Amino acid sequence: MTSPETESLPPGTRPPGRTGRRAEVPVVAVVAVGGALGATARYAAALWWPARTGGFPWSTFWVNAVGCAAIGVFMVLVTELRAVPRLARPFFGTGVLGGFTTFSTYAVDIQRLSGSGHLGTAAAYLATTVVAALAAVWAGATVTRRFLTWRRR
Repeated sequence: MTSPETESLPPGTRPPGRTGRRAEVPVVAVVAVGGALGATARYAAALWWPARTGGFPWSTFWVNAVGCAAIGVFMVLVTELRAVPRLARPFFGTGVLGGFTTFSTYAVDIQRLSGSGHLGTAAAYLATTVVAALAAVWAGATVTRRFLTWRRR
């Protein structure tokens, strides 16, 4: 297993001291801490805005949409800025945003809705979440890229 920031490099060009299992400990640690923060924020949103039985799961929908927008912004920043700390992508991208967004809750929500006879709501949630997530990633990336281009002028 190699760190995400070095796995695409040819074996002879990887930075010294950042290979092997020992180098993965900080990456695993920041992913775990980031994941705990993201999952805690998602859980807080669900407590703050609980879904009513048979109703559209708005909390999970918006968490996923906002998380996807943040992923779009973040990916542009880490790919287009020169100095990004080595552990930024695993901490924020994989950890925080991976823990914040939730495919598992989305799937469970669809299962509960369809299992309780709310097939229309389940289908609407299934489709709108995918569309909103893709649109949010695109919008986040596009707005960020345009902002960076404007700022460089």
